[in-house]
Amino acid sequence: MEASVRSALETAAKRYFEMASHGDTAGLKQNSIPSVAASFGGIEGAVQENQTALSGAQATVRPPFVLTADGAQPLARAEFLCGVFDKAGQTKDSAVFVLNNLPPGKYGVTILDVSGGRAPLTLTFVLQQTGSDWKLAGFYARSPQAAGHDAGWFIQHARDFKAKSQNHNAWLYYREAIALSAPVDFMSTLATDKLYDETQAAQPSDLPADGKTLDLSAGGKVYHLTEIFPLAVSNDLEVVIKYQAADISDTTRAFQDNSAVIKALLGKYPELREAFAGVVARAVDPSGRDYGTLLAMKDVKDVK
Repeated sequence: MEASVRSALETAAKRYFEMASHGDTAGLKQNSIPSVAASFGGIEGAVQENQTALSGAQATVRPPFVLTADGAQPLARAEFLCGVFDKAGQTKDSAVFVLNNLPPGKYGVTILDVSGGRAPLTLTFVLQQTGSDWKLAGFYARSPQAAGHDAGWFIQHARDFKAKSQNHNAWLYYREAIALSAPVDFMSTLATDKLYDETQAAQPSDLPADGKTLDLSAGGKVYHLTEIFPLAVSNDLEVVIKYQAADISDTTRAFQDNSAVIKALLGKYPELREAFAGVVARAVDPSGRDYGTLLAMKDVKDVK
């Protein structure tokens, strides 16, 4: 890209970081594209949620990317291949971005490594060129750590679990490593592509994934499990299981069902006790509302 474009993107990114670090959500909103400014609650919440990591911190801007969406209508699936690719795919400096329903325009993606606050943070701005300005079109803050560990730690432990034939633990730890390896979900690199391939090779066939549900029997009932994934809560790593529920209005019954699902899950996959501090079961009704229960591993044996 032209040096002037790179400089303009880096300058805009640093300016928006300064606004975020001072909690200036009004300034960010004023400098956003109209569609983002009209629905600014998500960004405002993200700035407030990450204020302790942003306040008093410094930011280093990585080399930015420019994405040009041509045409007159929004692109249902806009895929951008940036940098040099070889016959095997991505190289060490390349990246792929996939954005859905992207309006035509010229965009910049700027990634900042934030340090010096309470915790490290990766901050990504999607900017859209409006005249000579780069306006805010997206704000994404992500911690490079989960439960106090980075992607490399999760990769090594996933491989250790796989070596012990604990493929369920391995797959879940690989998923956490993937989430920590890219600053945003719509970006992939050589490192994330390799990790994804390694993850796919370890994926068990008896867990809910990729839209496939799993039936789990517990207490004379059959529960239809829809999702399972790791979740960091402070310095603990929990495993979350979601299942279909007809009704969650009776919270006493929902708690009993959640507890039964947790106990049955650990009965089926006892290896989870070694990898996680607890289990969260979430009963999800047809409207998408859910009711969750967290039980520490040490307490599951007491569930009746």
